[in-house]
Amino acid sequence: MQYEDKYISIEQALEMVKSGDVIVTGLGAAEAGLFMGQLHTIADRVRGVKVTNCLPTHPSQIYDPKYVDSFEVDGWFFAPQMRKAHANGNMAYIPNHLHLACTKRLQFVKPNIYVGAASMPDKHGYVSLSLSNTYEKRMLEAADLVILEVNPNMPYTLGDLQVPVSEVDYLVRADYAPPVIPDAPFSEKDAAIGKLIAEMVPDGSCIQLGIGGIPNAVAAALEQKNDLGVHTEMLTSGMMRLAKMGVINGKCKQTYRGKMVTTFAMGVPELYEFIDYNPAVAVMDGAWVNDPYVIAQNDNQVSINTSLEVDLTGQCASESLGSRQFSGTGGQSDTAVGAQMSKNGKSIIALYSTAMVKGPDGQKQEVSKIVPQLMPGAAVSLSRNDVDRVVTEYGVAELRGTSIRDRVARLIEIAHPKFREQLWDQAVEVGILGRR
Repeated sequence: MQYEDKYISIEQALEMVKSGDVIVTGLGAAEAGLFMGQLHTIADRVRGVKVTNCLPTHPSQIYDPKYVDSFEVDGWFFAPQMRKAHANGNMAYIPNHLHLACTKRLQFVKPNIYVGAASMPDKHGYVSLSLSNTYEKRMLEAADLVILEVNPNMPYTLGDLQVPVSEVDYLVRADYAPPVIPDAPFSEKDAAIGKLIAEMVPDGSCIQLGIGGIPNAVAAALEQKNDLGVHTEMLTSGMMRLAKMGVINGKCKQTYRGKMVTTFAMGVPELYEFIDYNPAVAVMDGAWVNDPYVIAQNDNQVSINTSLEVDLTGQCASESLGSRQFSGTGGQSDTAVGAQMSKNGKSIIALYSTAMVKGPDGQKQEVSKIVPQLMPGAAVSLSRNDVDRVVTEYGVAELRGTSIRDRVARLIEIAHPKFREQLWDQAVEVGILGRR
């Protein structure tokens, strides 16, 4: 077999880990599933191994509290198992704007080991890093030791993420399916928000979308558009379907015309089949894709992101519930700023007007997600200086260039009707507005 001398077992790979090592693994579906799934088996012989990840998708027992002395985990984007394990004390979030996540991390610490998923080697002696190049290739190049799990089920994607096998220290044979994000069904609220957003996306626009009910509703609402392009952090199943329908063709883009530019992909199996050897998809370095100045090179760039709550001055808390980390900044700030720098570009933040939360009495109660002040300790993912348009099921608040008084009025207009009068009173009480 080709490159037979580089193949090792997963047990041999794990034997190379020693106490104090800094290990980086791939983002999302590019995570090394075998390695992370069995890393806990060496817990009895190592201490203080530091793992850096981002949106992990494979099950791993290193999050179990009994392994806190053996493993520490630093993450650029929390997944559910990381949120749950945070209370153990060996889990920490790395604040970041995604396009600088890798370069800033490397200024702090150099990885001893990079381990990630990849395609099978091709006839020219290259593997593709497949489903993410957000930071993977840069970390691979910086690491002392590179181990790739090569897998026939991983798509061979094109862009700037091909790596010569000669630059890989070891290969591990893997045969698991890439992690899937099922299509999230969208509600009437999602559909209403999706329709409002689609009305702000003219034909020929270049779009950026995420995942979840609202983004899926937006994708569905865009089906009647023409000649859309893609320059996005994440390539989704919804974008894939729009491309198959001919809605997305990239013919109006200024950079990489005709190509869907992304830094990682996650979705349904059909998406992975679609991007395999597809010359219309370019998986590029996240430091470039998410650079606001690069994003701005495409005219009519529309950035569509979601938030957990927005205060009456426009601050968006999109990643934490108070001081509890929930997800991550990701590319929200990158794409929002880049879209507004684009000629005729728009940045859109979408959220429901209300949420059901547990009250002091333990009972669920409805609260406004447009608030006078963010929850104490909340991280501001998008500053009020960078917010553009905010959308709920009740309408669109255009905030670009507005005063605080204008913002208060416009945001209250799209709040749930039963909270509007209260929000006016609270704006005065907390000092956002003066009494008249």
